[in-house]
Amino acid sequence: METAGKVIKCRAAIIWGDKQPFSIEDIEVAPPRAHEVRIKILASGICRSDDHAVNGTISNPAYPIILGHEAAGVVESVGEGVTNLKPGDKVIPLFVPQCGECRCCKSPKTNICVKTKLGNNTGLMEDNTSRFSCKGKDIYNFIGTSTFTEYTVVSDANVAKIDASAPPEKVCLIGCGFSTGYGSAVKVAKIEPGSTCVIFGLGGIGLSVVIGCKVAGATRIIGVDINPEKFAKAKELGVTDCINPQDNTKPIHEVLIELTGGGVDYAFECIGHINSMTSALLSTHYALGTCIIVGVAPKSSQISFDPMIMLFGRTLKGACFGGFKGKDCVPQLVSDYLAKKFDLDGLVTHTLPFEKINEGFELLRSGKSIRTVLLF
Repeated sequence: METAGKVIKCRAAIIWGDKQPFSIEDIEVAPPRAHEVRIKILASGICRSDDHAVNGTISNPAYPIILGHEAAGVVESVGEGVTNLKPGDKVIPLFVPQCGECRCCKSPKTNICVKTKLGNNTGLMEDNTSRFSCKGKDIYNFIGTSTFTEYTVVSDANVAKIDASAPPEKVCLIGCGFSTGYGSAVKVAKIEPGSTCVIFGLGGIGLSVVIGCKVAGATRIIGVDINPEKFAKAKELGVTDCINPQDNTKPIHEVLIELTGGGVDYAFECIGHINSMTSALLSTHYALGTCIIVGVAPKSSQISFDPMIMLFGRTLKGACFGGFKGKDCVPQLVSDYLAKKFDLDGLVTHTLPFEKINEGFELLRSGKSIRTVLLF
C-alpha cells in the first residue's frame, strides 16, 4: 500500500485521565517495526473490560491511552521479519498472543503466552516505545491491541489471519467476548451432553457461554441475573430457566441446589464479583461440580471460602479467552461462524459510528446493550 513505511494520520478515541470520557483526536501512527503489523480497523466491539479500564477497576499502565481489544481489520503493512501476513489480509487482533515458541505456547495445557500483557501491561511495544502520538505526546496502548483507532500497530504474535469473506461487524466479537464465553463452555469446561449448567451474568460473555452450553448438548441451562430485561434474549439463545436472585429470600446457591437436586454440573461466573464467584462455586454439585471463573474482578479483590467445600471433588478453574490459542483457533472459529455452526447475530444489539463511542459505553453501563459494535 502507498502508506507503507510512512506515518499515518488518523483518528482515535483517547482517554486522557482516570474516569474521563473518550476524546476523538487526530493522532499519528508510526510504521510497524520488526515483527509488527499495522492494521486498519474496520469494526470494534465495546467490551466490559474496556469499561473496567475506564473506571480504574483494572490497572492501566498510564495515560493517555487508546483502549479497545475486540476488533476485526485489514493489514495495511508489515514490518521486517513478518512472513505469515501481508497487506490486504483480513485479521483479528489478539489480546492473548501466541508466539509459538515459549513453554506455554508449546503446551496443550494452556492458551496463555509469556508475551501476554494481561496483568503486566506496560502500554508499550516490546522495544519499550509507542507507535501512537498525539499533540507531540506518546500515547499508550492497551493489552497489545488498542482497537479504538482507525489504525493500530501490534506484534505479529497478536494477529490471526481470517477468511476474507467474514463480516467484520460480526466476527470482531470473536476477538474477545464470544470466544471467551463460548470457549469457557466447550474447551475449558468440556461440557458433556446432558449436563446441567448455570451462568451468572447474562451479558455478552454470559450469553456466549449459553451458546457454548447449547452447542455442547447441555439439557438444562440456567441463567442468573438481577436484570430481568435480559431474560427474553437469554431464552432465545438457549437458557431454559431464568432466575433473579432478588426474587428469592434464600441465597442463590441454595436455590440452585434445590432446583437441580444437589447442584449443577457446571457453573460459570461472568460478572467479576467475588460474591457471585463464591455463589457459583457453592452452586455446583459437592462431589463432581466444576466452577469456571470468567469475569474479571476489580484489582486487589480477594475471594475466600471454606476449603472443606473442595474436599470431596469440586473443581475451580479460571478461563482466559476461552482457553483458545489465538492463531490456531480464531481462524477456525470464524470458519465455524461462516458455516453457521453458531450464530453471532443475536449478540450484536447496536452498531454505531466510531465517533459515538461514548454513547456506546452508556448503552453498556445502562444494561441496554449486549454488544455495541463501532464501525470505522
